[in-house]
Amino acid sequence: MVNSLFDLGGRIALVSGAASGMGRAMALGFAEAGADLVLADINTEGMEDTASLVEKMGRRVLPITCDVSQPDLIREMFGQLDQEYGRIDILGNVAGDGVLARAEEITIEQVQKILQSLIIGRFCCCQEAGKRMLAIGKGSIINIGSLASTTALGRGHIAYSMGMGAVVQMTRELSTEWSGRGVRVNAILPAQVVNAGLKARMETDPNLESTFLSGIPAGRLGVPEDIKGLAVFLASEASTWITGTLIPMDGGNLAMNAGGSVGPPLIPGGN
Repeated sequence: MVNSLFDLGGRIALVSGAASGMGRAMALGFAEAGADLVLADINTEGMEDTASLVEKMGRRVLPITCDVSQPDLIREMFGQLDQEYGRIDILGNVAGDGVLARAEEITIEQVQKILQSLIIGRFCCCQEAGKRMLAIGKGSIINIGSLASTTALGRGHIAYSMGMGAVVQMTRELSTEWSGRGVRVNAILPAQVVNAGLKARMETDPNLESTFLSGIPAGRLGVPEDIKGLAVFLASEASTWITGTLIPMDGGNLAMNAGGSVGPPLIPGGN
């Protein structure tokens, strides 16, 4: 039985990027807490697999194939949501593209594509959800950012970091404008969470995983399921006075000094 503070029964949640990774985990977490779902992704097969798991929990689910970098398609999706449910209580803004390229070599077209996905698409989702939430005086928007939104990663992440920096300011601005009218807006900032793309990169570069782990005191990379509890908390009555926050989900990465080390030997006579 779900604790009443975390109970999402009767709530309607839309989650983008629901075919895999953190989007899939977030959607399943909401369903486990009692919510009915709208799922969005360009990967129809993966999304329908997620939908089948939601249905097995006895929840209603509407999977919609949608490229959430395209405002017209986003608006169509919200039109379908209106017809099916008539309201939205929770938005999980998860989907978004990245590209690796050196700052001196990346093309403007590549930058535009990433910013279209991470900024324009996400803002459009926030705007469409926000309009509906403001009309009923209540709602929770959860943007997925990155530690790259507040600190620099290097390694060719320039466009991704620019976009995620905008997601952070989007979160703060929307929270400031909407929280007094009942709509909370928060962001989760993950460090390295294992997905298919990250696995492929680590297989190509055998030193990459150890590089990541050298900055994570918890001693492991993230997994998509790590987001479940935090997302349900932010969506639920347990966090009614939490808004405009940027919450790291990073195994201690952000707290660690750049010159620190994981598990250093004790210094004799030291504190």
